[in-house]
Amino acid sequence: MLRRRLINWISQNGRYFTSASKYKSSICLENIYPGSSLNILRSVQKPAGDGTNFTGYVPIEQLKVSYSMASGPGGQNVNKVATKVDVRFHLKNAQWIPEALKEKILEQNPNRITKDGYFVMKSDLTRSQQLNLADALEKIRTVIKAAAFVPAPVTEETLEKIRKRRERAAMERLREKKNRTTVKQGRSAPVLG
Repeated sequence: MLRRRLINWISQNGRYFTSASKYKSSICLENIYPGSSLNILRSVQKPAGDGTNFTGYVPIEQLKVSYSMASGPGGQNVNKVATKVDVRFHLKNAQWIPEALKEKILEQNPNRITKDGYFVMKSDLTRSQQLNLADALEKIRTVIKAAAFVPAPVTEETLEKIRKRRERAAMERLREKKNRTTVKQGRSAPVLG
């Protein structure tokens, strides 16, 4: 009954709500992340990938997410709400990570892998479950992207530039050292002899 009356009131007075939604800030969600929305019930389509590169998509249905009490400040709220997030997934069975990256992740993050082969990421950055979950997912993306990073090959020109830069820096250091020695010798009393 109350719900029906509320829906009727909103439909009659809808003009009060639509005027505020016309303005879009330069930092609104649509400008920062085009095509996204705050509707958490909509299904997200997996981006098309070739299977060799990580697209940034982390399927939450393949993760084991658990919440626990966080440590640190928070007053009485910290004793009531489980906001710390523990996200884990079996690395060998994750189809959304290319095989070559799985080996690199194992090499680069041995402390994050359990004996059972689960990759574990924790977050207790904020006092909100959703923000901590988002932070943990972003940490997972960062680890995977770091494993996917391939440094550019070093050319002979680059090596020569680095050598000259180091040589120039050493010469400058010695020149400054000599100047400092001269200044300090000028401060000393003359030797009578």
